[in-house]
Amino acid sequence: MDLILGIETSCDETAAALYSGQHGLLAHALHSQVAAHARYGGVVPELASRDHIRKLPGLTQQVLDEAGLSVAQLDGIAWTRGPGLPGALMVGAGFARALAWGLDIPAIGIHHMEGHLLAPLLEPHPPAMPFVALLVSGGHTLLVHVTDLGDYRLLGESVDDAAGEAFDKVARMLELGYPGGPAIAKLAAQGRPGVELPRPMTQRPGLDFSFSGLKTAVRQYLQEHEGEGGEERGDDKDETAISTLRADVAYGFQEAVVDTLLIKCRRALAATGSRRLIVAGGVGANARLRERLNAAAQCDGFSVHYPRLELCTDNAAMIAYAGYRRLCRSAREPLLADLDFSVRPRWPLTELAAVS
Repeated sequence: MDLILGIETSCDETAAALYSGQHGLLAHALHSQVAAHARYGGVVPELASRDHIRKLPGLTQQVLDEAGLSVAQLDGIAWTRGPGLPGALMVGAGFARALAWGLDIPAIGIHHMEGHLLAPLLEPHPPAMPFVALLVSGGHTLLVHVTDLGDYRLLGESVDDAAGEAFDKVARMLELGYPGGPAIAKLAAQGRPGVELPRPMTQRPGLDFSFSGLKTAVRQYLQEHEGEGGEERGDDKDETAISTLRADVAYGFQEAVVDTLLIKCRRALAATGSRRLIVAGGVGANARLRERLNAAAQCDGFSVHYPRLELCTDNAAMIAYAGYRRLCRSAREPLLADLDFSVRPRWPLTELAAVS
């Protein structure tokens, strides 16, 4: 088992990648649907599914051409089985299953969050297991103790909004674009300290997260302070004051999220005795989060590892790699004559089986 095609269609990015056990990541390609969904302020599931259908065959051929390979040389296919949008997942599942059946090669459904969890292992100096993983994205915020492939113990998770979801919602309050994470980070760079916001669930024991109250605190702060610059919204001085206020709120909100994540990561490392932390998922690309975690690692004496920025968001490289690891360790799914391609839109990470 050497050459694996990875397929990712869990939400609003269509992606394909080739991973070789001998040569590593050979090629990966991604089509983002951000522009298509931006006008709606979030992902429209039906539009996402239709765009996956249009883009997936071409992206698959693109990575094969880039690697100088043909489809007949594939040894296996890995596809995202869940969690994610049901229709979007079905597109990738149907494509992968049909192609694998036609080539008479194995296909394996991969947990999307396991893909993120393993993404830092694609880097030149991957961390060894065991480690603590912070998986932080638009749909998920998890702390996981990883002892081996498939051997995952959930330490904490968000009880309401994920961190990335909170970024998106606060960005709408600040009249910024979608997705909210990059927009808030850009505005926060112009902001100043002074907007005091809560660090949710950090004053009590435990490793769970909650960002809903932080979002509410931002809304209340804006309601209380946006009218202080004057009554006439057309006044230039007033508009400048509002812009300054929003930059300061973006700064304060980002600091609150980063502080909360950092506090919980330190607790998780202490609870497990681990000295290695990996950070993956879309929010893992946030420069301020990386800056604060790097400083904490140097201060506390642990190591912190990230995937390259292009592999923080949803991508097929992580799916291909996870598929390679599982197929090589005898966790293969059988080829099904009826082309069953069931998906798991809701799929707890802890339900994954450890592999020998």
